[in-house]
Amino acid sequence: MSDSARITIRLSKAATDKLQKLVDSGEYKNISDVVRAAIEEFLATKFAPQNIERVNVDLPKKTVALLLELVESGDVEAVDLDDAIRLAVKEYVRNVISKAAAKEIRGEMEKIKQEAEK
Repeated sequence: MSDSARITIRLSKAATDKLQKLVDSGEYKNISDVVRAAIEEFLATKFAPQNIERVNVDLPKKTVALLLELVESGDVEAVDLDDAIRLAVKEYVRNVISKAAAKEIRGEMEKIKQEAEK
């Protein structure tokens, strides 16, 4: 007995044409694979663990190509493109938080200095 189920859907001609373009580009073997991948991505987003928020990011193709090149060359400690993006966002947030904390510390130190001068 199979652990899969068959479903039937109707899509617009425009949607099926776009799906076929993905197949024709060689990215997918057939339209079923495209739909399957889309559904898996949808389910992964909807059923992500509570401590995880999934987001989609649109990046220019050149940026994606550069990130892939960095991952493949081993220049970043990432296993795939998604991991590289996660690491980049974490590093960016860490830098922003560090700058904000440093600014707050400077402000507190300035207050202490001003109080000491009184």
